[in-house]
Amino acid sequence: MNGFFFSSDCPVKDLGGGIKRQVLAHDKELMVCHLWFEKGAVGSLHHHVHIQSTYILKGKFRFTVGNETHDVVAGDCLYKIPDIEHGCICLEEGELIDIFTPQRDEFLL
Repeated sequence: MNGFFFSSDCPVKDLGGGIKRQVLAHDKELMVCHLWFEKGAVGSLHHHVHIQSTYILKGKFRFTVGNETHDVVAGDCLYKIPDIEHGCICLEEGELIDIFTPQRDEFLL
């Protein structure tokens, strides 16, 4: 595997409910994903063993991480420790970059 992952080579998966995900750069230790949300789309509350950081590229989201809920906009960033419950609702059509360590193997299926 080389160090280049071209967007044109990375398929976009429709997850349903107004959300699409594109897995970009990844290896066993790290994964970068681009997500698109339609207004009103919900990222259901969930948790996982991965460390996750989310960068808001575009739009407005209401995120819950643990016991806190905040509205976030383009330029804001979130950090999620392993196993913390988190989720969001898209308030204005938007895009996110999610970074995981280690990679989410199930996203590659």
